[in-house]
Amino acid sequence: MNEASDSKDLIIIGAGPAGITASIYAARKRMDLVVITTNVGGQVVLSSEIENYTGFQYITGEELGTKFNEHLARHKFDLKIEEVQKLERKNDLFKVITGVGTYMGKTVIVATGRKPRELKVPGEREFKNRGVTYCATCDGPLFEGLDVCVVGGGNSALEAVLQLTRIAKSVHLLHRRSELRADKVFVEKAKVSDNVKFWFNTHVKEIVGDNLVRGIRVQRNGAETLLPVRGVFVEIGAVPNSNIVGFVEKNRADEIIVNCKCETNVPGLFASGDVTNVPEKQIVVAAGEGCKAALSAFRYLSQRQ
Repeated sequence: MNEASDSKDLIIIGAGPAGITASIYAARKRMDLVVITTNVGGQVVLSSEIENYTGFQYITGEELGTKFNEHLARHKFDLKIEEVQKLERKNDLFKVITGVGTYMGKTVIVATGRKPRELKVPGEREFKNRGVTYCATCDGPLFEGLDVCVVGGGNSALEAVLQLTRIAKSVHLLHRRSELRADKVFVEKAKVSDNVKFWFNTHVKEIVGDNLVRGIRVQRNGAETLLPVRGVFVEIGAVPNSNIVGFVEKNRADEIIVNCKCETNVPGLFASGDVTNVPEKQIVVAAGEGCKAALSAFRYLSQRQ
């Protein structure tokens, strides 16, 4: 096989807001591209309520994911539902290795997003999917009428709380600091809910149970307490999915470092969205970064040709 002649102009890894937008812009430029992803929509489809995406005063994550799919369907390019295991540099080309095969590209955009951060306490791994969950949208209905807790203090944690107030018997919000970091609109909604209890300056020590979660052990003001909850929703942020590429510059948080053109320190390799060091992990920001990455990749190829 002649790798140079069989290589794509562009390979986009990931199909969240950044990858989807990059795909649309690249397709409009008539680039020969392939998009490789495990799902279309990314973390967006896990959001229950989105009120800050331009053009939609209110839309659910599932609905926005459907809109993304509809927009993608208007353009012709290869879409592969595969998991990328590794990205390598081979001469002037890039080699993307999945569990199914390999793909060669002249340029690559890494738009792999982030994954939920773990508590790393005893019992978390043992009770994962048996009471410990990282997605209130996905698993909330399983805890109808039960006592649950949410760990975290940002927007994702408060969104989870608000979802669970309509499902669970009671919701305990556990936060290690004295103040919440979430937007005030979320905090105010949670405070008026009669089945929410706030636990500040609280540290999770252990998750306990038998076959399923039966409680969570916490420490507050030097004293330990066992809360009898049946569900533990972990919402303490996320870490970048950047481990597929080892030859690019990253910061201490393992985010891929990019400039304002979404260029990395490796010529021909671009990155966009939540996997990068760009601040503010928001849907609209990721979409804009995807646009810039695609245009930068197109310009890079045009200058070389």
